[in-house]
Amino acid sequence: MAATEHETVFTYGAPALKYGTGSSDEIGYDLTQYGVHRVLVVTDPQVAATGWPRRIADGIAGYGIEAEVFDGVHVEPTDVSMQKAVDFARGTGPYDAFVAVGGGSAIDTAKAANLLTSNDGELMDYVNAPVGGGRAPDRPLKPLVAVPTTTGTGSESTTVCVLDVLSLRVKSGISHLRLRPTLAVVDPRLTISQPAGVTAASGMDILCHAAESYTAKPYTEFERKRPEQRVPYCGANPLADMFAEQSLRLLSWALPAAVRDGDDLKAREAMALAATFAGLGFGNAGVHIPHANAYPIAGQVRDFHPDGYPGEEPMVPHGMAVSLTAPAAFRFTFDAAPDRHLRVARLLAPDFEWPGDFADHLPAVLIDLMRQIGIPDGIGAVGYTESDVDSLVEGTLKQQRLLATAPREASTDDLSGILRESVSLW
Repeated sequence: MAATEHETVFTYGAPALKYGTGSSDEIGYDLTQYGVHRVLVVTDPQVAATGWPRRIADGIAGYGIEAEVFDGVHVEPTDVSMQKAVDFARGTGPYDAFVAVGGGSAIDTAKAANLLTSNDGELMDYVNAPVGGGRAPDRPLKPLVAVPTTTGTGSESTTVCVLDVLSLRVKSGISHLRLRPTLAVVDPRLTISQPAGVTAASGMDILCHAAESYTAKPYTEFERKRPEQRVPYCGANPLADMFAEQSLRLLSWALPAAVRDGDDLKAREAMALAATFAGLGFGNAGVHIPHANAYPIAGQVRDFHPDGYPGEEPMVPHGMAVSLTAPAAFRFTFDAAPDRHLRVARLLAPDFEWPGDFADHLPAVLIDLMRQIGIPDGIGAVGYTESDVDSLVEGTLKQQRLLATAPREASTDDLSGILRESVSLW
């Protein structure tokens, strides 16, 4: 086989899915289908305060399954916070299954606890290289039921677990097919408690999942892989495209509506469905430059405190961090796939008053939406200046798994230009 032969195969994977109002009431029954007797429910203090995790645990117990609750998840998890969950699971286990109730932070923490109670080694052994050891799990994981309470991360569908490595001030992750949840239970009732700021940030995460996967490097442009070389992110492909397009259609009206009125159940249902569709798409196609930039933006935060999130520690929520460089990133990638960038813009805002330059259409739509829903005005509004750009670029360059999926290769100077252009957006 010639080294330059192009790929002809794409792969697709997804969890079993149960969507709809009331679906979380059936988790106890669902777990009986896996033959489990003891489960760990993983959540964070804010979600625990809503009562939903305890209600779900009680429902599980109603089917004769012992359910322990760990409510110590850290929003925007770190290696330290994930280790606490792993230690809890190791100390109180063994467990036959895990149930994550919360946003991406809870689901990702449950993935880590599942990984490290099913396999030998420590957390950093499995974190993606070059940050960690990049080790693959040797043994299968236990069943994981993911129950999202935020509409955005898509973690209920993906093979990825994201965390901050505090000692290195960098955000990285663990990526392997075995991390994908067994079952995603998407009950829109659980998302109504999201504050407007959380809805806006997580909604931009959905949008960028869909837009980045739709504009990703096509799977046919990668070099041909051997079977053992295949990775979850295989590039834009027909199945992922279908999910991304439907997600963008829903977001066009549901995201502004859900931010305006958190009790709008129709908008919440559409947001939950949009998040699910986007997760089913990007979990296979991949994401690229906005997500790669987001990791150092979140990891190097100094003193920004976003509305709607726990106030004790500074943070840039993941979806917000992704969105801040998206306009400039999509302007940079436009020439690689003009029709796809224009398609994203028109799905999001069919009646928009378009600027003259086609390359500005998607950035203009994104900036208009970000202003409507209260996203900060660029990375400058979350505490960064042009003097921070070199450090941010250094962090972005560590995300080679994501940069490899970009439709246009980005050099150090290109990434620097995108970040400088993103200091202020309007």
